[in-house]
Amino acid sequence: MLNRSLFKFLTQPVVGVALLTAVNAAMPCISLAQGQPLPPTTLSPTTQTQIDTNYSLGGGDRIRVNVFEVPEYTGEYQIPPGGAINLPLIGSVSVLGLTTEQAADEIARRYARFLKRPLISINLLSPRPINVFVAGEVTRPGAYTLSLSGGAGDNPGVQYPTVLTALTTAQGVTLAADVTQVQLRRKIGRSSEQTVSVNLKELIQTGRLSQDVTLRDGDTIVVPTATNFNVAESRNLFASNFAASQTTPRTVTIIGEVNRPGSYLVTPGNTDAQGNATPNTVNSGTANPAGLPNVTRVIQLAGGITAQADVRNLRLRRPTRSGSEQAIDINLWQLLQSGDANQDIIVQDGDTIVIPTATEINPAEATQLATTTLSPTRIQVGVVGEVKRPGLTDVQPNSSLNQAILAAGGFNDARASSSAVDLIRLNPNGSVTKRIVKVDFSAGINEQTNPILRNNDVVVVNRSGSAKTGDTISTITGPLGIIFSLLNLVGL
Repeated sequence: MLNRSLFKFLTQPVVGVALLTAVNAAMPCISLAQGQPLPPTTLSPTTQTQIDTNYSLGGGDRIRVNVFEVPEYTGEYQIPPGGAINLPLIGSVSVLGLTTEQAADEIARRYARFLKRPLISINLLSPRPINVFVAGEVTRPGAYTLSLSGGAGDNPGVQYPTVLTALTTAQGVTLAADVTQVQLRRKIGRSSEQTVSVNLKELIQTGRLSQDVTLRDGDTIVVPTATNFNVAESRNLFASNFAASQTTPRTVTIIGEVNRPGSYLVTPGNTDAQGNATPNTVNSGTANPAGLPNVTRVIQLAGGITAQADVRNLRLRRPTRSGSEQAIDINLWQLLQSGDANQDIIVQDGDTIVIPTATEINPAEATQLATTTLSPTRIQVGVVGEVKRPGLTDVQPNSSLNQAILAAGGFNDARASSSAVDLIRLNPNGSVTKRIVKVDFSAGINEQTNPILRNNDVVVVNRSGSAKTGDTISTITGPLGIIFSLLNLVGL
């Protein structure tokens, strides 16, 4: 019997709680390897290893049921889609969703009615294909059947597919993806489900393969849409092997202040010495992806920016798999000034680039932009009428009206009206405008007397008043001169 004082001490409430805590701490935790199903849970990347890794039996598996000391009951079975196998003496037993250990326990329990202490073991001889569903920000969402590599189920060299295998089979993640929170949903047993978060960014940065989880049949992988777009991470994602193919053509629309707005099929390729996009070159049978499919490449395909482009406030609109749209602001002036390559965003299929109109044109900046690859190498304007070389004239982008007149040889001094010219412009909406511009060769670039010209502008230099009068007199006196000559011939 316990000492009375000791008994009294142990029955104190505080001591009882402490003792219970110590006993609980000493008890071993139940391991997932013991086949105990877990309730639905969400695990962080730091607890990634807690995902259930047991193999659950299902339709298509080939197994061997061993009944110890009863060889006539031992046999191999192909589990049908319903999951029930037909065993000697005990008949149909469902093993669907059970581990091999759980299935062995269930069969042993059924045989216990007929055998004394039955010993049952199950070997997986040939596992079924891995059927998974990939959803969210991937190129081709849907259901996929993934093959096992290596040998059969009883071969130690067999390799199960991983999350990266599934993503590459779905043709890679899109650039709108949040790869830090890829969700993996897995059925546990017959009724519960486990969800874990996989951080593929950590895999890229540290090479920790623990993030590349081995898949099981019935898994679902969901790649969410990024809520905050990071241009640097997007470029790193584009270079990863689980992103969409870098060489796949993509259709991108560009509107606003470019010379040829519209949709373009963008492929990686090269640019020439002037920065214009050129077709891919082939070297030893492989394409050279030197020119990335980025924003500046699309601008080059669209003929370059116009003189009115606001390169500080571009916007890229990107559709997502969730039906929403990402809006990404781009500052190409920052790219030109500081070399911030992150501003030159990689585009993907379905993107739309909007180049707004500048509210104010800085002549110095306009001249600088004209020498970059954002602008076309040359634009074409028409200078007609009383100039020395009338016709189409090639000038540098962002050239002014004065420069275009001088490029056409200057005014025809004897006949030109040099005080003002007509400027005719075809607008992007299809309308045509005409305005009179007073000419001042001493003025710098300004909208009143020396505006910056756009591609396809036409400058009309009219005749002076004296030229008009002279042309009229010549027209009138021309026939009279002929009559006077005829009269002289007949002696009148």
